[in-house]
Amino acid sequence: MDDMDKPVGELVDIDPAEAARLTFLRRLVTVLTAVMIGGLLVLIVLFVTRFPTAGPKAVSFDLPDAITLPEGAAPIAFTRGSDWVAITTETEILIYDATTGDLRQTVRID
Repeated sequence: MDDMDKPVGELVDIDPAEAARLTFLRRLVTVLTAVMIGGLLVLIVLFVTRFPTAGPKAVSFDLPDAITLPEGAAPIAFTRGSDWVAITTETEILIYDATTGDLRQTVRID
């Protein structure tokens, strides 16, 4: 009887030590898969808890009720500091007090 006539299970003779190593390798792969899935779940949980959705707390800071710009000045950009507000125009940067809205400083742009 040649090899082609044998049933599939009889084609390969595996040594018991080899079978034990294959079983150990199979278990290692299973444990690695479980650890990788667990790690991915931990990363997802950390991203969800550490990066909450933007809400009122994310952008809550005090601004003056009104800021009066000089005549003809058009705002281009706005910057908020700890106790100041800066508004950039085409020719200057206007720095205002954050609580009162009073002009503190003007910086000319050349």
